[in-house]
Amino acid sequence: MAALLVHLLTNGRYGYFRDELYYIACGRHLAFGYVDQPPLSILLLRLSQLLLGDSLFAIRLLPALGGAAIVALTGIIAREMGGRAWAIALACAGSLCALFNLAVGNFFSMNAFEPLFWMGAVYLLVRIINGGSPMLWLWFGILLGLGIENKHSTVFFGVGIFVALLLTPGRRHFANKWIWLGGVIAFAIALPNILWQALHHWPTYELLSNIAHSDKNVALSPAQFIAQQINFMSPATLPLWLGGLVWLFGSRAGRRYCAIGIIYLVTLAEFIILHGKSYYLAPAYPMLFAAGGVAIERVFAARLTWLKPILLATILMAGALFAPVIVPILPPDKLVAYMRAIHFEPPRTETSHTAILPQVFADQFGWEQMVGSVAHVYHHLLRPEDEKRAAIFCENYGEAGAIDFFGPKLGLPPAISGHQNYFLWGPRDWTGEVVLVLDTNDDDERELFGSVEDLGQVVSSPWAMPFERRRHIYLCRDLKMSVRELWPRVKNWL
Repeated sequence: MAALLVHLLTNGRYGYFRDELYYIACGRHLAFGYVDQPPLSILLLRLSQLLLGDSLFAIRLLPALGGAAIVALTGIIAREMGGRAWAIALACAGSLCALFNLAVGNFFSMNAFEPLFWMGAVYLLVRIINGGSPMLWLWFGILLGLGIENKHSTVFFGVGIFVALLLTPGRRHFANKWIWLGGVIAFAIALPNILWQALHHWPTYELLSNIAHSDKNVALSPAQFIAQQINFMSPATLPLWLGGLVWLFGSRAGRRYCAIGIIYLVTLAEFIILHGKSYYLAPAYPMLFAAGGVAIERVFAARLTWLKPILLATILMAGALFAPVIVPILPPDKLVAYMRAIHFEPPRTETSHTAILPQVFADQFGWEQMVGSVAHVYHHLLRPEDEKRAAIFCENYGEAGAIDFFGPKLGLPPAISGHQNYFLWGPRDWTGEVVLVLDTNDDDERELFGSVEDLGQVVSSPWAMPFERRRHIYLCRDLKMSVRELWPRVKNWL
């Protein structure tokens, strides 16, 4: 309830997040897959819009509920591992105050639901370890399949589970039919997206390959990757989840569930080797919070019992201290001063994110102002005959999503772009005669068009990403080739 209340009271403070605008656009083109994601979260967003509308509160209600559910599920896992009141309280406090959980519960993204699928599978695994019916593997398969349809990184978590079973007494389950039937169910649920990927020549693999050969993501050494886990989970939770990991391998009672520790270590190794973003591992931590709660409850059951309330209070106070840097509690100017005062800010994961605010906040500013400036140009600086045939080309899906979301009320046509799934949606009915291009310079435009005119810089917010504030609106005429020839050149899967 506390997690839900935090999100419901704060998730409308700023504006629409860059990815939310893109997801809303994807929801208007429902499919079995997209260049940069599977279809499940987009389907959930579309259903949410149909039932509740597209206000900030409406589209962020499901993530808020998901944020609350993962706290509750952490406590349920702790109880299933033998924990009692203190174990459950500590485990839930860890999940509640983990900065990643606070962040993803506050806006719509597939990351808001990923911990639920991962930890739902872990809960079933713990029940099976405790002697539960082998038919639970069927539900396990359902959750794993849905997890893959929500975000492809679930595959790496699934590999961790497979390795953990092989290395523990859980390998005996490979001798019965239920685990294999669960695997068939998971594959069947994921199959529509696999077929979509094959039909479109594996675009997600191409995207990931492009990213791997670029400098888009902040490069981290293994030590830096691990250090950022401490920040993403909140430094105060370190004794809890690290203690849980030690307990899983070093205690007789904990070794019963050592598969959980192996799952974590294998998934950690996968993301380090593949140079994944440091927050990709974050959905795995609730199971360590649960193990840590049980460990602390048992280790300090008879002696040093005063450490349990002190650790609980420390986690909660640190959560309150760090929450404003990840949840929109403060106005932007006060947030900047606050981060300087506490000497803490979330780690950057992409090199282009250079705003003074954390990325999760900077990407919520400037969209309406940008669309308003494009609409002013469209209606006041274009000839009437140009308005009817002009397209609006955007460099990235955030800008294109903003045009598509805010633009119809201002009389703007849908945006076109080569970025991510916008490339697959094509140039619509653009003829190539007239286009407004949002770009930071006109070098490419002068190469492609017979006439290029700078109509001025877009209006934005001082809190938006710097590269968004540098955009100009270029009026381009007379494409030097056909639109069909141009379109493959604008493809930007990065």
